[in-house]
Amino acid sequence: MAPTATVTADNASSEGYKPKHIEDRLFINGEFVPSISGKRFDIVNPATEKFAASVYEAGAEDVDVAVKAAQEAFPAWSALSAAERGGYLNKLADAIENNLDEIGYLEAISMGKPYVGDFLNAFGVQFLRYFANKALDVAGDSSLNSANMVNLTFRQPFGVCGAIIPWNGPLLMLINKIGPALATGNTLVLKSSEKSPLSSLVVGRLAQEIGLPKGVLNIVSGYGRPCGEAIAKHMDIRKVSFTGSVIAGRAVKKAAAESNLKNVTLELGGKSPLIVFEDADLAKAVPAAAFSILANSGQACIASSRVYVHSAISDRFLEAMKTAMVQMGVSGDPLAAGTKRGPQVDKLQFDRIMSYLNYAKENKLDIPVGGNREGSTGYYIEPTIIANAPEDSKVMREEIFGPVVCVNTFSDEAEVLKRANDTEYGLYASVFTKDVSRALRVAKALEAGSVGVNCTSPTMAIDLPFGGWKQSGDGRELSKYATDYWTELKSVFISL
Repeated sequence: MAPTATVTADNASSEGYKPKHIEDRLFINGEFVPSISGKRFDIVNPATEKFAASVYEAGAEDVDVAVKAAQEAFPAWSALSAAERGGYLNKLADAIENNLDEIGYLEAISMGKPYVGDFLNAFGVQFLRYFANKALDVAGDSSLNSANMVNLTFRQPFGVCGAIIPWNGPLLMLINKIGPALATGNTLVLKSSEKSPLSSLVVGRLAQEIGLPKGVLNIVSGYGRPCGEAIAKHMDIRKVSFTGSVIAGRAVKKAAAESNLKNVTLELGGKSPLIVFEDADLAKAVPAAAFSILANSGQACIASSRVYVHSAISDRFLEAMKTAMVQMGVSGDPLAAGTKRGPQVDKLQFDRIMSYLNYAKENKLDIPVGGNREGSTGYYIEPTIIANAPEDSKVMREEIFGPVVCVNTFSDEAEVLKRANDTEYGLYASVFTKDVSRALRVAKALEAGSVGVNCTSPTMAIDLPFGGWKQSGDGRELSKYATDYWTELKSVFISL
């Protein structure tokens, strides 16, 4: 998912696109149904602050119905050959690719992500095709080490699984769950975020259109409580995968422990450090740093939000970074062609980011660029640099989740590594240097699940694992390792 690898949707068109119908119901057992309670919640367009859509809200009783449907679908789905399951996923990938315009439009009006030529959704299609083909690679091991025995291991699906996805990349996050879950033979109940549920329901419709067996995939729209909590606590769900905040992830794990000790994988937040040494190529480092914090309006767990620059080049870096943030951070209507940066997802997130900027001003921190609301309509925030903030300040310790980057200086390698690792987060880290030995030494020392060398987030690869150290997560997505986290391991002992 590198910023240098530009991928555009084949059917991405110009502004003015609007779907004929916006689905508002829950997708359960292959059908769209209203919630049992009849409750609904509204979606506000963050670019206009006006009503965008109303969606049925799932409760615990709806989760029960979805789980029952998934239970009934599991025996037949898990009995299919891997090639047959992969075939369904490839059909779903084709259908998603043919409807990226609709999906992009719905994500734009619900969470503000620019949709024309959006690389995240186009990459999501590639991810799903990858997982479809990985279905054939789910295999165990054999052992001939015991006398008169042939011993084997099997990798088998859990059964009914749950998934809870965040709002900042709805389609991509959904694919990261349903791809490996369904490829390995599980059935799934997935909760979308209440902030951006619309595009997930399109995937439900497409699953229906391609003939995915009923009950294999169920999609419910709702809040963390009661809907997400019901999934985490459900006694008939054997595994749950969650992507979101550390606070919510901790709640999911606690609920799982207090119910049936279901298996839990978590992909949580980050406060990712980027270290720029004195020999770094600033022509690469500066735009990479700016893109990392501006992509998706800074609403990315892997964003490089702490930048440490060697004192010998700090002035040059900061001046170049100021220019890059202004030039690359131009905002606009998420529905308009050419828009690179949209608003923050909603007023709650907007106010939260503004509280950090107000904190910086109250504590007289240096703000070379930005620091304010942008415009008077929509939840737009200026691309912002905070320079030389104390290491123990809120802006350096807490995940801001907006277009706000902290830039500090250093002079010693050991010192900067200590500062970079002095956090409970460990999702992504980066280093820029021309010294190969130093690059590998630093990459080894950084406490993070992913490390970029002369590149930074969102650089990723489908065939390499993604996940966090420390409180940034537990488990891995993508690559051959992803299916391990969606299967149970069984040992079989055969006496000859």
